[in-house]
Amino acid sequence: MKFSEIVKKLDSGECNSLNVNQELDPEIREVAPVEQASAGSLSYIEGSKFKTMIGKTQASALVLPNDDSLQAQATALDMAWICASEPRLLFAKAIALFYQPWQPTPEIHPTAVIHPQAELGSNIYIGPHVVIQARVKIGEGVCIYPNVVIYPETQIGARTILHANCTIHERTQIGADCVIHSGAVIGAEGFGFVPSPTGWFKMEQSGYTILEDGVEVGCNSTIDRPAVGQTRIGRNTKIDNLVQIGHGCQIGENCALAAQAGLAGGVKVGNQVLIAGQAGIANQAKLGDKAIITAKAGVHNDVESCAVFSGYPAVPHNIYLKASAIYQRLPEMYQTLRRLGRQLREH
Repeated sequence: MKFSEIVKKLDSGECNSLNVNQELDPEIREVAPVEQASAGSLSYIEGSKFKTMIGKTQASALVLPNDDSLQAQATALDMAWICASEPRLLFAKAIALFYQPWQPTPEIHPTAVIHPQAELGSNIYIGPHVVIQARVKIGEGVCIYPNVVIYPETQIGARTILHANCTIHERTQIGADCVIHSGAVIGAEGFGFVPSPTGWFKMEQSGYTILEDGVEVGCNSTIDRPAVGQTRIGRNTKIDNLVQIGHGCQIGENCALAAQAGLAGGVKVGNQVLIAGQAGIANQAKLGDKAIITAKAGVHNDVESCAVFSGYPAVPHNIYLKASAIYQRLPEMYQTLRRLGRQLREH
């Protein structure tokens, strides 16, 4: 479509209009990363640190931040542009103009095994070799791809998508507009074993796993069912691939957990918390609203709201930066210490 059409579709009051050169209205065929863009591509520049890419890219049009210098640079190169306070968000909306995920038309494949006590909503797709057991309730417009297994006493909300080979265990409640990606396991037994004189006694996991509306769970992630009570994931929280969430965790709304993060049992996470890749949260720890846990951090104690913690064991980020700077100087400091020791012995 023409760039002017894209601008019109994206304009939500936060964007400028076309480049001042009104003759610039290129045909846009695709969206592309700035370093891979070619003629006919729309790309974006997220901030001034990427300004050198404006002169290198072959894109026909750019989404830019509200930065006069970047806009002037693009104008000088005869490039069409649109600017926004959140260029990455605007570019994400532009992608949706060119690409929509494939979704099958409603049908139930003849190889699916569906218990007669299951309740199925209207306009649903159930793919080959899906297994749906007793007392399962599936809402309107749900899409279940091949080889999904849904255990008894489970609820799936409207328009939720279950991708191929994920498993939904008993006593799981998944809200509307959720996405469970391939290989994810929701509601499996938590790691509940009690030491006894004769060994480990298995504590039955009789609780519930609840995903509120809009939750997305990445490939091969696991969310455990507790012995009693609930494991709960709040509305609109996004969970990356290979994330482990232990039994009884309570995660708030609009959180984001990156790949290989691990939460032990009973962790409580507030709203809008960010947990970066490979971070680990110890049993029963509490993270306040808008806290940030950086990559590979190991959190053993509570973290207050809006705090940023890094390192292992995790400490406030400003302390971590100071400690990291000292760590790099340890060889030099060690040599200085040895030299001072020799001087003391000589005197």
